[in-house]
Amino acid sequence: MEKSYKTEEIYEILKDRIVHLDYEPGLVLNEEELAEEFNVSRTPIRKIFQQLNADNLLNIIPRYGAQVTSVDFRKMKSIFEVTRQLDPFAARLAVERIQPHQIAKLEEIMGRLKSYRIPEDYQKAIDDDEIFHKTILESSGNPALAEILSKLHMQTERMWHYSEQYIDSINIFTDTLGELLEALKEQDVEKAERSARQHIDQFVEKIKKEML
Repeated sequence: MEKSYKTEEIYEILKDRIVHLDYEPGLVLNEEELAEEFNVSRTPIRKIFQQLNADNLLNIIPRYGAQVTSVDFRKMKSIFEVTRQLDPFAARLAVERIQPHQIAKLEEIMGRLKSYRIPEDYQKAIDDDEIFHKTILESSGNPALAEILSKLHMQTERMWHYSEQYIDSINIFTDTLGELLEALKEQDVEKAERSARQHIDQFVEKIKKEML
């Protein structure tokens, strides 16, 4: 018996395919093929396309289809301007609210990151970077902030995947995230905010240099 997928499951699968560039920018998704793949009618696929359109991951083009959005650094600039303010705020809240098991989780992530090599382990590094950020959001204890940043991180994570050819050192992950982890353990609010902001700034400067 074929598995019947829930709408939420299909949404997460398609979102991940777009973010991880399994669906390349510009690709037109076929509603009928996806309905067949997931053993559902076309109605939930249309609903998911609308959700992904709201996430700025798909463009719905009348009489043409649903096209995966382009990755454009100039468009990303506005997103980085927002995350540059909100990620440090999340880090500030996390300093006050993070639990020991969450610190332990971040330490495990940092241990893995330090063992990775670029370019062989780049995709693993991006995945762990995202888990690190999700843990910070969870520990911030602010659901509204977590919801906003989770949406924005879809776009920034996609940019990380897109920029693989430009990243030549694991230090772009370990330096600033390591400092952020230290700040959380030391309960140093200013250091936490600074390192969270520097993590974004280093990536932005790197891709500006390479892509613009």
